[in-house]
Amino acid sequence: MKGVANLQKMIKTAKEMQEKLQKELAEMRVEGTSGGGMVTVTLDGQKNLMSIRIDPEVVNKDDVEMLQDLIIAAFNDAGTKVDEELSQKMGGLGMGLKIPGLF
Repeated sequence: MKGVANLQKMIKTAKEMQEKLQKELAEMRVEGTSGGGMVTVTLDGQKNLMSIRIDPEVVNKDDVEMLQDLIIAAFNDAGTKVDEELSQKMGGLGMGLKIPGLF
């Protein structure tokens, strides 16, 4: 019976940790940039796009492809930073385990 109680306590603790992490991910904000800061995107910890800022100087109707590339590069930069922050947060918890979908 003691083993079952310990298991239940461990499951409860794991669930609380998961809920705390989910809240932290929702509140996390990470910026990525490209073009020397001409394009900046902000992602949350789940890599949802929260905002995008584009310097008017980079907007050129004759070169839309460049702007698209800058947006993609800024998004990828922010995504990499989210991964790095998650890795730091999870480092102690997972003892170096790679969790699919998070890393």
